[in-house]
Amino acid sequence: MRVICYTRVSAEDQATNGVSLEAQAAKLAAYASLYELAIVETISDAGESAKSLNRPGLQRALAMLRKGEADGLVVVKLDRLTRSVGDWQTLIDSYFGEKAGKQLMSVSDSIDTRTAGGRMCLNLLLVVSQWEREVIAERTKEALRVKISRSERCGKVRFGFDLDADGNTLIENPTEQAAISTMVELRQSGATYRAIAAELTERGIMPKESSKWDHSAVRRILARAG
Repeated sequence: MRVICYTRVSAEDQATNGVSLEAQAAKLAAYASLYELAIVETISDAGESAKSLNRPGLQRALAMLRKGEADGLVVVKLDRLTRSVGDWQTLIDSYFGEKAGKQLMSVSDSIDTRTAGGRMCLNLLLVVSQWEREVIAERTKEALRVKISRSERCGKVRFGFDLDADGNTLIENPTEQAAISTMVELRQSGATYRAIAAELTERGIMPKESSKWDHSAVRRILARAG
């Protein structure tokens, strides 16, 4: 079986974790020798983040897979490819799923998609990764809700409030609160978001960070008010 060995390090990996391209390549060569894999090429991305698949080395490796120049890709660890669940789904659908037909092997994760067990493990890891992302999102949302309920600042100071002298507590801005009430009344009377934005601008009521209103800003404020 012909494989491409792919290695990657980010600037952070190099600075803090001592991860090197040479060490990864050595592990991959040993793995290929053990399982009688023919290495077509070892391709590296140095100083590249895993946040995107748009990396020169990885794109060249994927292109080789598409052209049939190799049958699979070998990495030291799955996070050398990506940490994004969305990107993983793209990789599986386009390359490493049953229909796409290419193989993926990860040394440290003990994954080999040539086997049913390997495919199952990869899918389980993706499910767990998605679960972790959703749990983090829920915790963040709940933390923000608690802060808002305490009238504490969360990011930018939203329309209808000003920042108190302590730099953390939000206090109502009477003029902006009146503007929100006007938005609610106009919406209840059947006005569109664009019509409300135009009416606010005409009345000289300005948003916090712009010279005029747009429908999306009105929608966001009314969603919070509702």
